[in-house]
Amino acid sequence: SIVLALALLAGSAHAFLPSRSSRWGGGRTMRMAVSTVEKDSEGLEYVSLTHKSGASSKVFLFGGDLTSYVDAEGTEWVAVRPDAKMDGSKPISGGLSHCFPQFGPGDIQQHGFARNVDWTVEDLGESSCTLSMKPSDYSKEMWDKDFECLFSVSLTGESCDTKMVVKNNGKESFDFQAALHSYFDISSIKKTSIGGSFKGATFLNKMLDPPADETEEREEVVISEEYDRVYKGVNDCVLKDEGKGKALKIVNSGGWKDTVLWNPYGDEGMGYDNFVCVESVAFEPVPLEGGKSWEAELKLVPTKL
Repeated sequence: SIVLALALLAGSAHAFLPSRSSRWGGGRTMRMAVSTVEKDSEGLEYVSLTHKSGASSKVFLFGGDLTSYVDAEGTEWVAVRPDAKMDGSKPISGGLSHCFPQFGPGDIQQHGFARNVDWTVEDLGESSCTLSMKPSDYSKEMWDKDFECLFSVSLTGESCDTKMVVKNNGKESFDFQAALHSYFDISSIKKTSIGGSFKGATFLNKMLDPPADETEEREEVVISEEYDRVYKGVNDCVLKDEGKGKALKIVNSGGWKDTVLWNPYGDEGMGYDNFVCVESVAFEPVPLEGGKSWEAELKLVPTKL
């Protein structure tokens, strides 16, 4: 495996320098913070991040997908479905899955192509990483734009911080949609509620045929049927899990302006009872001029109920 071991000397602010034997360094014994690139049992590469607090995360290069965030107390907050394929044959069903440059159905394939291409490691830091995705022959057949996406993950003792950047490296403007189709680990859907600015909000209920706008009457959403709802303008959700005895603040800023709630209620094969998708979304197409960039940040902050 390609390994970068970054460690702080006790009582010192200096990190070990990378060894010259590897692109990413390595060969030193880590004590506190580490970032490594490894392979899982099915052969997919992932970045493993560990913070000195004990918090950890895993980010697969395939799809640029963050599939695990364990907080400093040892609680896992990110879910991967039991039916997920982890061999690269299809997008990973779980994690903070990227939807770009399209969300849902449209002119190109469902949710775009970002979740089923290999991203590249641009930087490994102390408990952090940055991955990039650029045009390929595969993507150009669907969407021939001069773009670059950067996805950064940084662990602290209190949170997992992510940042998505979309760059237009060409001269002509293009429009795009983007989302993190985030799967969150829960003890049970029956013990979980989602708080936020829901009461009075208009949402698109995609379970109706045809989909239609409705008004949310509740302050906290409890899921007891199949859900696929787009809450435009709601981006301050809090996942409350009585089974875990903890909550997770899903703190969106920048371009993440909307939230989608999704759960295949009753589908045992998908493991519906142990995850809920609280997705960070730019639902309306975003126009991006040549030479400009767009940014969105998601911070996951565990807290007490």
